[in-house]
Amino acid sequence: MTTDSTLTPQHTASGAPRAGGAADLAGRTVSRIGYGAMQLEHLRADRRAAIALLRRVAELGVDHVDTAHFYGDGFVNDVIRDAFRPEDGITVVSKVGADPEPDPGAARTLRPAQRPEELRASVEANLTGLGLDHIPVVNLRRLDAGPGLRAEGDQRVDLDDQLAVLTALRDAGKIGAIGLSGVTLDILRRAVPAGIVCVQNAYSLVTRDDEEMLRLCAAEGIAWVPFFPLGGAFPGVPKVTDDPAVLAVARSLGHTPAQIGLAWLLRHAPHVLLIPGTANPRHLEENIAAGAIHLDATTLAALDAVARPTGSG
Repeated sequence: MTTDSTLTPQHTASGAPRAGGAADLAGRTVSRIGYGAMQLEHLRADRRAAIALLRRVAELGVDHVDTAHFYGDGFVNDVIRDAFRPEDGITVVSKVGADPEPDPGAARTLRPAQRPEELRASVEANLTGLGLDHIPVVNLRRLDAGPGLRAEGDQRVDLDDQLAVLTALRDAGKIGAIGLSGVTLDILRRAVPAGIVCVQNAYSLVTRDDEEMLRLCAAEGIAWVPFFPLGGAFPGVPKVTDDPAVLAVARSLGHTPAQIGLAWLLRHAPHVLLIPGTANPRHLEENIAAGAIHLDATTLAALDAVARPTGSG
């Protein structure tokens, strides 16, 4: 599903300008604005629309797609497999650490799957669902930080045991590189020697507790890939689009508050890669357009000054 581009680094393999510009991910040149595929599950009843949306993703210069087998209990990976062609040059990033709840009566909830044998099985499920024999990057969702699932009981697994199985899968050629998701600063420091290529944590203009971790990633050449880049995904988490400073900038520049939040992330640090997700074609185009928004020094200062909670990172 991934091919090497013979064009300039600013263009995808299919010739489109890379959305948001170009950046490095695990030694590959990718678009700084990628696509988070989780919300494709909302198109389960309209597979044709899901495939059309992914085709539009490639047309708009996105060649970095984030997914997981547990998105839609395999549906999302299945659609990705059918939508993209080798000439699209798509770099697929998947993740492990959770599984769909096995109860057929459950409403597609997730359960932790942190044990080494579960991580290995999840990688195999991703390979099968995506129709690949090699996944460029696999993120370990550790469940240490951020909103959502928490590991308890026998799901509290030592990091070294988890990295050992992922390293073995990397050595076997089944995955290309290892990333982390939902981790603390201490966990990242422990994991760096394993060759971590990216970190996915909840992070946005209004929720910046992980600033020290972002700086460590910059120093180590690790991509920072914020999930929930507009906040507000869980109760009590502030929304970027509700912040007065963001609303004022959006009005003055003629863009949506969401676009301002995404544009700020791209300007905040050069190693930031975005994976905003949507099942709406119009929102997709708006997200991509955020990569072309210019924020001058005065505007950036106003956004940088937005109050944010303090945290341990």
